[in-house]
Amino acid sequence: MSQTANHHPLTPGPDRWLPTTRKEVEARGWDELDVILISGDAYVDHPAFGHAVIGRIIESEGLRVAIVPQPNWQDDLRDFKKLGKPRLFFGISSGCMDPMVNHYTAARRLRSTDAYTPGGKSGFRPDYAAVAYSRILKQLHPEVPVIVGGIEGSLRRVSHYDYWSDSLKPSILVDSGADLLVYGMGDQPLREILRLLARGVPFSSLKTIPQTAFLQPRTDPLPKNKRWQTRDLASHEACLRSKKTFARNFKFVEQESNKQFANRLTQDVGEYTLVVNPPYQTMTESEIDSSFDLPYTRLPHPKYRKRGSIPAFEMIKFSVNMHRGCFGGCSFCTISAHQGKMIASRSKASIMNEVDQITGMPDFKGYISDLGGPSANMYKMKGKVQAICDDCVSPSCIHPTTCHNLDTNHLPMVDIYKSAAAHPKVKKAFVSSGIRYDLLIAKDEADEKANHYEEYTEQLVRHHVSGRLKIAPEHTSDEVLKVMRKPSFQYFHEFKKRFDRLCEKAGLKQQLIPYFISSHPGSKVEDMADLACQTKDLGFKLEQVQDFTPTPMTVATVIYYSGFHPYTLKPMYTARTAQEKQSQSRFFFWYKRENRDWIRRTLERLDKPGLAAKLLGRAQGARPKSQKR
Repeated sequence: MSQTANHHPLTPGPDRWLPTTRKEVEARGWDELDVILISGDAYVDHPAFGHAVIGRIIESEGLRVAIVPQPNWQDDLRDFKKLGKPRLFFGISSGCMDPMVNHYTAARRLRSTDAYTPGGKSGFRPDYAAVAYSRILKQLHPEVPVIVGGIEGSLRRVSHYDYWSDSLKPSILVDSGADLLVYGMGDQPLREILRLLARGVPFSSLKTIPQTAFLQPRTDPLPKNKRWQTRDLASHEACLRSKKTFARNFKFVEQESNKQFANRLTQDVGEYTLVVNPPYQTMTESEIDSSFDLPYTRLPHPKYRKRGSIPAFEMIKFSVNMHRGCFGGCSFCTISAHQGKMIASRSKASIMNEVDQITGMPDFKGYISDLGGPSANMYKMKGKVQAICDDCVSPSCIHPTTCHNLDTNHLPMVDIYKSAAAHPKVKKAFVSSGIRYDLLIAKDEADEKANHYEEYTEQLVRHHVSGRLKIAPEHTSDEVLKVMRKPSFQYFHEFKKRFDRLCEKAGLKQQLIPYFISSHPGSKVEDMADLACQTKDLGFKLEQVQDFTPTPMTVATVIYYSGFHPYTLKPMYTARTAQEKQSQSRFFFWYKRENRDWIRRTLERLDKPGLAAKLLGRAQGARPKSQKR
């Protein structure tokens, strides 16, 4: 029998996967399910896929769980009916990516592929998938509770701007009709929900579980919890009336999302009050290990073997996620809104156990594709004095400067890199996740020595770069970078010098691949021209570029919609029209013939002939300004 890229002769038996069909449920001797999960992604039983993690956690609590991956929402809804109704609840996630980002480009053009579907085929999930799935389930089984989670739920837990409909929407609970929302990484609230239900607590009484949200009639008193203070947000209707009010709201939402001891949030919407309970404390090492160490097959379900490989799985099947969370706080990024600001790191034993599992896969050729995380070099980093972190309201630990209380020691990563590389079945263990290079620039010699920046970078360059290292300066303008909450471009220059020096020392020809964003709030056309000039001087012809895409729960999106910075409430320019966006992105490609005349005319109109000359050379017949009459 021929094998696809996702299937091999030693694939575990069908009972090793969570069931997805009535036949698979009956094969386990079950006549009823406790929980049914609905996922917008194909079922890949791997810790990088949220539905697998949630399913395995439910299983580990001794419950009967099944997954319905990518159900057809356009027929007679048989996929939503085939497993009956669960005893406890339906759980919904639209997938590892926000469904609208998955479906559409920054220009709102429909994408032709879906990396989380066999064969990379598009069209297997609806727009706003969690909303669509929940409405269907509420229509079919109105008496069964529905819990919405995942990235779509996290980013839409309060009033939010939706770029794809160009409208301000209320909490996803309003549109979906779901009974409860679990935001963030759902491990901790899920276990608490399951244990309370197991003790006989009615679902309707689950009102004080951290990291959950729900709607209640405005006339009802708030559930009592002596440990929590409550902050009232401006109502959704007030946000609709005033964009400045919406911007002001977001500051409180972001701050409470990142606190160690946060307040409960409430927001009136119509006849209801949205209640958002504060998040859990950062997962401990043993807690995060327990999620990664569950008995995953690490493979797609065998049902897909004839449909082609799943691109997202192919990309990560030999990779290891070492930690969750990111304290960068970048204005355009949703990681901290979903995974949290504080870093939850796995133990070395758990990581090395996963490396060992990967090396046992029959199609493993000796190469670990990534030892990383949201930002590859934040593993084990946390506050030196926890009490200082407990009182902090800053959304970033490294902007505008690195916090004096942050432990940026890179030695634990060096240790894991060396251990993985020393595994007898590993030829190379690469770091493919982007790194925060500003964490590797020391303020003095003592800082350099104490935190092992040079040692880490040399280990990385010599042994863990597959020819190209991804980093994300995002822009060159210090003013734009301040809005982005990114460091000065001078840090990039300093890191590039070190990278080039260490490559030369090792006799290696390796490249830095920098990522940049156009049309970010605060960025003007002349800023993009300067970006093009600076990167040209450094020898780059940019390929990895991105037009800013507004996604809910980010500072940049709030600015894009409202025109105000949520922390200062001062007006801020943002490119919004297709023409404005194209004008910024064209500067990335100054080397293309079709852009040269346009760039020269644009810079002359802006009275920036020096930038034009630097970027394109002097126009024929042009004389220095001092010689013109």
